[in-house]
Amino acid sequence: MPTEKLDLKHFEYCLAKRPAEFHKGDAGYVLVIGGDYGTSGAVRMAAEAALRVGAGLVRVVTRKEHAFVLNIACPEIMCHGLKDVKEIIKLAEKSAVIVIGPGLGQSGWSRKILKTTLKIKKPMVVDADALTLLAETPYANRDWVLTPHAGEAATLLLQTSEEIQKDRKTAVKKIQSIYGGVCVLKGSGTLIFSEESGLSICEAGNPGMATAGMGDVLSGVIAGLIAQKIPLATAARLGVLLHATAGDMSAEAHGQRGMLATDLLPYLRKLVNPTC
Repeated sequence: MPTEKLDLKHFEYCLAKRPAEFHKGDAGYVLVIGGDYGTSGAVRMAAEAALRVGAGLVRVVTRKEHAFVLNIACPEIMCHGLKDVKEIIKLAEKSAVIVIGPGLGQSGWSRKILKTTLKIKKPMVVDADALTLLAETPYANRDWVLTPHAGEAATLLLQTSEEIQKDRKTAVKKIQSIYGGVCVLKGSGTLIFSEESGLSICEAGNPGMATAGMGDVLSGVIAGLIAQKIPLATAARLGVLLHATAGDMSAEAHGQRGMLATDLLPYLRKLVNPTC
């Protein structure tokens, strides 16, 4: 099967103009889980990205010490300071999709959260520390999107990053075969693979995007699209392309060096409103 080169024109149907009676429930709810000590910014970036691509409501579950600060910084995000991991189950009930991993850490707190979350029967986007922890007890789920970079892919496959980079196509397919769902192997020429859609490559993006937080934003973008009832494989492919294209727009406007992950947010909003 040939590798598909992603083109925004192929996804215009996903970004159709909304009817006048549209409401936030139609746009879907996203639950973002993570933000251990020192990494609260990761869940905030994922949450804001989900909102900027059109999700109707985003809740963040994080350390209770972080919840108040995050709510001040971005009042549109509903923040919940976690006291008991069982609270996650109730918060997930109204959510269309869960993002697990941004800033999650690898502590005992982190492991309890991941164990509880993975039992929930909801579509998920799994990133960052959640991928590292998942590698400790691998299992498959057809209803999630995994978004590893080369280092995380190496952990998932018990290989080295160098081995992953030598044959990225084989790596993305192998991760999907072991863990199921959709795999997004990030990097120059990001690859997306699922049994449903086959292998796709994103040729957009630039070296300025090699900076902290870009993966958190991508996770939020993909989840925000899934919340809007876009199928997982399509949301992963479109999300990667929107994210990379927003990075190129930011670089064209301001240069590659010094680009921040949050610099992509205004361009993401522009890209998901092509009829404006």
